[in-house]
Amino acid sequence: MATNILVTTTEHIPGQEYTVIGEVFGLTTQSKNVLRNIGASLKNVVGGEIKDYTKMLDESRNIAVDRLKHNAAAMGADAVVMMRFDSGSIGTDMQSVAAYGTAVKYR
Repeated sequence: MATNILVTTTEHIPGQEYTVIGEVFGLTTQSKNVLRNIGASLKNVVGGEIKDYTKMLDESRNIAVDRLKHNAAAMGADAVVMMRFDSGSIGTDMQSVAAYGTAVKYR
């Protein structure tokens, strides 16, 4: 089950020996609806946190990690080490998030 996949940002898992299987990814691209984009544009004028976009990025991270776990499980992995995030904008209202790391199998 993908939810049992350990994901860590470290290179080593204490107390575990493992074999590297290969690289794994989880990707998503999200956007908010037009009304929320208008609200965000108005907030941009006065400054401060745009909570709808913060929430969108948090949701995107969670989706990307879940997809990373499913990718690792499909490869027969027990864990993912050295997990990292990358993100970027597509146009003015879309955000892409990638979670990536190295799938490993316990010995």
